[in-house]
Amino acid sequence: MRFDALTLFPEYFEAARLGVTGRAFRELDHELHTHSYRPFAGNTFGHVDDTPFGGGPGMVLRPEVLRDTLASLPCLSPRRVIHFTPAAPPLTHEKVLELATLDQVVLVCTRYEGVDQRAVEHLIDEEFSIGEAVLSGGELPALFLIDAVCRWLPGVLGNQESAEQDSFATGLLDHPHYTRPEVFEDLPVPNVLRGGNHAAIRLWRLRESMARTKRLRPDLWERYKHERLTTLTRPEQWCAWQVEHPEDWDRAKPKGWKGEEGDREQGAGSSNK
Repeated sequence: MRFDALTLFPEYFEAARLGVTGRAFRELDHELHTHSYRPFAGNTFGHVDDTPFGGGPGMVLRPEVLRDTLASLPCLSPRRVIHFTPAAPPLTHEKVLELATLDQVVLVCTRYEGVDQRAVEHLIDEEFSIGEAVLSGGELPALFLIDAVCRWLPGVLGNQESAEQDSFATGLLDHPHYTRPEVFEDLPVPNVLRGGNHAAIRLWRLRESMARTKRLRPDLWERYKHERLTTLTRPEQWCAWQVEHPEDWDRAKPKGWKGEEGDREQGAGSSNK
């Protein structure tokens, strides 16, 4: 896969050559290229923007600068030209998975008041934000996207299950994680995680993910119930019932329920988190 970042500050993207994304570019033949707008400024000063028509603060990237910078790139297919702006919808997990199937992603990073709207309409394929926040430029959102997409390229992660079990990949937020010591500041690791019963651990983690999603992202929880609840096994559906009705732990369990008595104590604790 090839990433092309168009920017006034190519040095920003040195950070992408570290860690997991760095492995993608060093070892797995994925590519990251940065391109400055300044060679296409059309003037001796390298000025690539101008004041907005109608007045107002800030500067706007001139449309011909973006056109000529894009024209200098090789064009692979399929590719997507992306611009970051707080006025756009947020980048989602589903969109990340879609972008990971492309051969080329071009990241248009602008500053100040962005880019001339005519360039957006004729040269940009999609626009994204990274939430309800205004940043100084598109470089940080571009790094955000590179990292998110690289995790889904084959071979980038040492264990692909790390991505498949992350938040959003299953429609839920990720479950809590624990490591040594077993007791920290008088807080023990949940017993179920130390018991070696893998079926009980799996259901505990699912219930924790459900409870966390309901608490922190009720919009995702409602969508999960609508789209995925009927595809779950009976024990998994019972986890959802427990999250929705924490006061009803003594209700008769569905036929085929495989949970342990120890699950009850752990699940009751998770519902109050």
